[in-house]
Amino acid sequence: MILVIDTSAAMSAWAALLGDHDSTHLFTTFRNNRAITTHLAGMVKGKKLTAVAVATGPGSFTGLRVGVSFGLGLAMGLRIPIIPLPSLDLQAARAHVPAIAVMEAGRGRVYYQLPGGKPMLGDPADIPSSHPLVGNVALKTEAALVDAGHRFIPAQELKDHSEAAKGMLEGAREVPYGSLKIEYMQSFSARN
Repeated sequence: MILVIDTSAAMSAWAALLGDHDSTHLFTTFRNNRAITTHLAGMVKGKKLTAVAVATGPGSFTGLRVGVSFGLGLAMGLRIPIIPLPSLDLQAARAHVPAIAVMEAGRGRVYYQLPGGKPMLGDPADIPSSHPLVGNVALKTEAALVDAGHRFIPAQELKDHSEAAKGMLEGAREVPYGSLKIEYMQSFSARN
C-alpha cells in the first residue's frame, strides 16, 4: 500500500491509501493542514506500507512542510521509499483533457502550469486562456480568474485525487531521503 499525502493547498489537504484493490480517502477542508497528521496516523495504523508519496509544491509554505515532514519521517522510520509528486502535476492529472493547473499563491496570485510546462507564479491575467483550468484556489481567486477570461473544468468532470495519484505513481520514481526537495517558488525579503 502506498500512502499519498497532499498538503500543498492553502484551503485543504487530502491523503489516500492506495492498494491493489482498495483505496481509502481522507479529505480535510479546513485551513489547518497540521491537523491531518492525526488522521494520517490512524489511516496507516496496522497497514503494511510499501511507499509514501508526498506533494512537493509549489504551494502553502506551512502545509508543504507539514505533509513532507510527516511523509519523510514515516518513510525513513519504516525504511520504505519516498516518492515526490509535484503539486501542479497532481492537479493537472485530475483532468481528462489538457488543462492549466492552478493553486493559490496568496496576495491575489496563483501558481500555474501549462500542459507540458514548468510551474510559474503570476496574476490571473498572466495565465494564457489556451486551456481550461483545474486546481485549488479560494473563491475570491476563482472569481478573479473567471473575470480574466478563464474557465474551470467542473468538479464532476474531474478524476478524484486518488485516481490522479495512481496515474502519476505509474511513472514516478523514488528519491533518496536526503534529496527530497520542496518547491516554494517564492522568496521572502524585507522591502525598504
